[in-house]
Amino acid sequence: MSTTAKREQERATEAAGTAVDKTREAAGHAGEAATSAASAIGQKAAETASAVGHRVAETASAVGHRAGEMASSATSSVGSGMESLGEQIRERGPESGMLGKATECVAGALEDSGRYLQQANFSDMAEDFTNLIRRNPLPALLLGVGVGFLLAKALRS
Repeated sequence: MSTTAKREQERATEAAGTAVDKTREAAGHAGEAATSAASAIGQKAAETASAVGHRVAETASAVGHRAGEMASSATSSVGSGMESLGEQIRERGPESGMLGKATECVAGALEDSGRYLQQANFSDMAEDFTNLIRRNPLPALLLGVGVGFLLAKALRS
C-alpha cells in the first residue's frame, strides 16, 4: 500500500473517529435536553395538580359552609314557625278544663321546640338526639320500627 493511500486511510479513520465523538457528544446533549424537558414537564404537571387540588378543596369547603348556613337558616325558620303556631294555639284554644290543659301543653311544647330549633346548631341537636336514644333505647327502637313500617307502606303505594 502506498504512503498516500495510508495517509488517506488514516485521515478517513481520524475523520470517522471525530464523527463518532461528535455523534456521541450530540447524543449526550440530546439526552440531557430530553431529561431536562421531562423534568420541567413533570414539575409543571405536579404544580398544576397541586393547584387544582387546592381549588377543589377550597370549593368543597365553601359549598359545605354554604350548605351549613342554608340548613341553619332553614331550621331557624322552622323553629320560628313552630313558636308562632304555639302562640296561635294558646290564643285560640280553650282556656279551661281538660281541653284547656291539653291546649296549654301542646302550645308550650311547640313554643319550646321552636325556640330550641332557633338557638341550637346541628351538632348540638345530634348530641341531644344521641343522648335521648341512650336514655330510652326501647322506645327509640320501637319508634324506628314504626317509622320504617310507615315509610315502606308509603313507598309501596
